[in-house]
Amino acid sequence: MKTSPLGKTPVIGLTVDWEEPGGYSKLPWYALRENYAQAVTRAGGLPILLPHETAHVDAYLARIDGLIVTGGAFDVDPALFGANERHATVKLKSGRTAFELAIVKGALLQDLPVLGICGGQQLLHVVLGGKLIQHIPDSVPGALAHEQPNPRTEPGHDVAVMEGTLLHRIVGTDRLAVNSAHHQAAADEPAGVVVNARAPDGVIEGIEAPGRRFCLGVQWHPEYSISPGDDRIMAAFVAACRDGS
Repeated sequence: MKTSPLGKTPVIGLTVDWEEPGGYSKLPWYALRENYAQAVTRAGGLPILLPHETAHVDAYLARIDGLIVTGGAFDVDPALFGANERHATVKLKSGRTAFELAIVKGALLQDLPVLGICGGQQLLHVVLGGKLIQHIPDSVPGALAHEQPNPRTEPGHDVAVMEGTLLHRIVGTDRLAVNSAHHQAAADEPAGVVVNARAPDGVIEGIEAPGRRFCLGVQWHPEYSISPGDDRIMAAFVAACRDGS
């Protein structure tokens, strides 16, 4: 188990998105919203960005104290969780997914703290043996607008936080207002995984793996800091990276 010496700022690796040529550059480019790094810094961590160089996964893991798997406007390949068909809405970024699979598996093997955010939660769930709902509107009768129409800087709905979970201990409340920007979600609760939050329509909004040092996934975006609970999630993650608790 890798830990940071007392007083040392823990180094937090953040996965980045990948974009086709166009917009920022005529060549393929990486991207990450500024508020991810800002949230890590506020929580006391040193954020570094991780390009999708799968050959360097071991070197990355040797240099970071914790891993955040970020969100993005794409989906995990359904074949990775045993689905025979792919919904028409599914958008793949195969290179990014291959890298994130490799670094998440490596981080879990080393018992590094891992925080999955939105799409990162979905990928973490798959790595832990879970399956995904490919398109919520087609699978959940009466589903909420999980792609909220209002700005991401505002709540889209509440979630119920399950008592007795790591998430509940962190946020200290039974309900949390969250933002929402996803059309997929965790579909089950495989062995070793605990569902820690649900939306009013029953959609799984958070997962954790209690047998690990710190392994938490949330379907919303705590980096926007729209509630005290969001800040507590980031602070608890960075604290776990610092002291091994």
